[in-house]
Amino acid sequence: MIAFLIGAAILLVLSLYPVLQPLAAGSRRVAAGVALGVIVASTALYLHLGTPAALDPAATRAPTTLAEARTQLERKLKDSPDDAVGWQLLGRAYTAEGNAAEAAKAHAEAARLAPNDPEVLAEAAEASAMAQPEHRFDGAAVGQLRKALEIDPTHQRARWFLGVSQRQAGEHAQAAETWMPLLSSVDPQTAGALRTQINEAREAAGLEPLAVPKTAQASAGLPVEVALAPALARTLKASPQAQVFVLARAAGGPPMPIAVQRHPLAALPLSITLTDADGPMPTMKLSGMKEVEVVARISMQGTADRQPGDIESAPVKTTLPARDPLKLIIGKE
Repeated sequence: MIAFLIGAAILLVLSLYPVLQPLAAGSRRVAAGVALGVIVASTALYLHLGTPAALDPAATRAPTTLAEARTQLERKLKDSPDDAVGWQLLGRAYTAEGNAAEAAKAHAEAARLAPNDPEVLAEAAEASAMAQPEHRFDGAAVGQLRKALEIDPTHQRARWFLGVSQRQAGEHAQAAETWMPLLSSVDPQTAGALRTQINEAREAAGLEPLAVPKTAQASAGLPVEVALAPALARTLKASPQAQVFVLARAAGGPPMPIAVQRHPLAALPLSITLTDADGPMPTMKLSGMKEVEVVARISMQGTADRQPGDIESAPVKTTLPARDPLKLIIGKE
């Protein structure tokens, strides 16, 4: 920018030369003063009305990194602070950089500017929760989710997070009710995982679990029921961090699971459905298996790797697709 201003000053002097020459003949000091005054006035006018930031090469070239893109967005929003889409994009950039606090502020600004856009509202609520301790949805975020659903009752993201907020608040029956409409709008594999979440919420509310439709059992994944042996249930003294892992692996294949779910020990007995969504490896999917071996394990330390003192069920082989739930009992001799 300095080089530009110097060049512009030289051009001004050259352009003013025909005017300044007669003055210089009478008084060099007067001519120099006029020239300096014109240069200063022109520079001040450009800085006030022009776009000096456009002289920065970083502002004129296409961004090559996320940091550059975020910087350009920040500059743009200083000049156009009413751009809701810009604030939304800036919030996503902050999220990608791991800056949850700034992401929440940017998405909140987007929601202020676009209060009737359900996607903007749902994203703002999510960003707000991510910036909170334990990722909890506060009252303002819940209000944004409810408004998003008033505008568009089919908005999946808003409906899912509203259910999450209700679970956080101990409103388990309401969470299950909020999630129910999603079952008919998501793909079969997602529906299996969602049904598990709904049943956990219903169980926490003291309600009967949803039955798994026969048509969904074969397509959505592998239904599994897990229980404790009565003798173990009477004697088990679990640590607070104890977890239950339900794993499916290729029959006769490597020990790595192709589908796994983790649940708190207090959730037993379990009624779940393992699907492709539970796969830790994208190259191996449950739906691509003809025969799998399923096992349930109580991890006293809450870790996925087997440790001394962990208790497992006997592994059970089954062919896919499976229609009837696979029953596992942990601690049965």
